[in-house]
Amino acid sequence: MGRRDIDESDFRSRPSKRGSRPRTKQRPEHSDAVTGLVTGVDRGRYTLLVKDVGGADGVGEAGGVGGDGGADVGGGEKIVTAMKARELTRTRVVVGDRVDVVGDVSGGEGSLARIVRIQERTSTLRRTADDTDPYERIVVANADQLVIVTALAQPEPRTGMIDRCVVAAYDAGMSVLLCLTKADLASPDELRALYEPLGVEVVVTRRAASDGEVADGGVAGGGVAGGEGALVLASDSVEEVRDRLRGLVSVLVGHSGVGKSTLINALAPAAQRATGVVNDVTGRGRHTSTSAVALPLPVAVSEGEPADTFDGWVIDTPGVRSFGLAHVEVAHLLHAFEDLDEVAQECPRGCTHLADAPDCALDDWIDASPDDERPARSARLTSFRRLLSSRTGSDA
Repeated sequence: MGRRDIDESDFRSRPSKRGSRPRTKQRPEHSDAVTGLVTGVDRGRYTLLVKDVGGADGVGEAGGVGGDGGADVGGGEKIVTAMKARELTRTRVVVGDRVDVVGDVSGGEGSLARIVRIQERTSTLRRTADDTDPYERIVVANADQLVIVTALAQPEPRTGMIDRCVVAAYDAGMSVLLCLTKADLASPDELRALYEPLGVEVVVTRRAASDGEVADGGVAGGGVAGGEGALVLASDSVEEVRDRLRGLVSVLVGHSGVGKSTLINALAPAAQRATGVVNDVTGRGRHTSTSAVALPLPVAVSEGEPADTFDGWVIDTPGVRSFGLAHVEVAHLLHAFEDLDEVAQECPRGCTHLADAPDCALDDWIDASPDDERPARSARLTSFRRLLSSRTGSDA
C-alpha cells in the first residue's frame, strides 16, 4: 500500500484512551510560592501584601507581614495583584486570607501573580441573608475580634442586630467589642448595662463638642479625611477604641449610617473611606463601603504627619441590613447568651426554651429577678427567643 497525504479527515477530535496520555491528578508543589495577605477583593482580582525579597516571609500572628507578629507596613512589604489558579475556581478567597502565590510577585505595574493555595484559617466569620437561607457568605477570615458598630441615635440602635453579631462572632471563635457611636446625641448607659454584665467590652465614641476640643486633638473622620464637611470625633474616644484594637485583626460590622467609615477614617486617616448621611425619613444610612478592605492600624495619629509604625489591622466591611444565622447550629445559640446559658442548666431535659415551653427555668429567672434588673433580663430573653424561633420556624 502506497504512502498517502494526511488531510483533515485524519484529525481525531476525541482521541481514544489508547491514543492519548491520561491526565494526571498530581499538581505542582509550588515550593517557590511566597505568602501574602489578602487586603482587598475587586471583581476577581485580589490585592495582596507580600514581604519583599530579602525580608522574612510569612504573615505574623497579628496579621502583619513579617515574623515578629506586627503589622510593619512600609518596612519591606509590597502590594501585589493576583488572581486565583484554576484549581481554586470553586474556592472563595476573602479579605484576611493568608495565601501562597507564584508567578510575577514583583508588584510592578501590569504584573499579575497567581494564588495557588489558601492557608488554614484560624477563624471564619460567616453570615446568611436570613435565617432560612442555606447559602453562607464568608465576611472575612483570620480575624481575632468582631467590632459591632452601633449608633446610639440616627439611626436608632437595634439590640437584635447586636445579639446576632455576638452569636456569629462566638460561633466563629472570635472575641467581641461593642462600639457605641454618636454619644453626643444619646446616652450609652442603657446598652452598657445590657451587655457589659455579659462580658462584652463596650467603648463609646462621640463627635467633638467644641472648637477647643478639636484644637486639643479632635480627629477628622468624615468625607475625605480632614476635608470640607468632615465630621470630627473627639480624640480621647478615638484613642480608647484604638487601644482595644492594638495587635489584633479586627473586623468592623454594622448598619449603614452608624458611623463605621467615619471611625475608620479617624483611626487610619490615610484610608479616606467615603461616608454618607442618614435619611431623615427612613432612618437608614446609605451604603458607602462597597467591599471589604483591610487597613493597617497606625500606632498613633499626628496632625500633618504620616504614620510610620503600625500595630494591628482594621477591616472595614459594607453596611448590612441583616445578619442571618442559618449557618449556626440551634444548640449553639444559647452559648452566646452566657447569662441565659447558665440558668438554662436547670431546665428539664428536652426543654425548647421557647415562650410556650413548660417549666422553663428562664421564665422563673425573670420572675425572681429584682425590680431594677427585670427589664434588662426580659429584653435579653426576648432577644434570645426571637433568634431561636427564627431558626426553628416556631412562634416566639
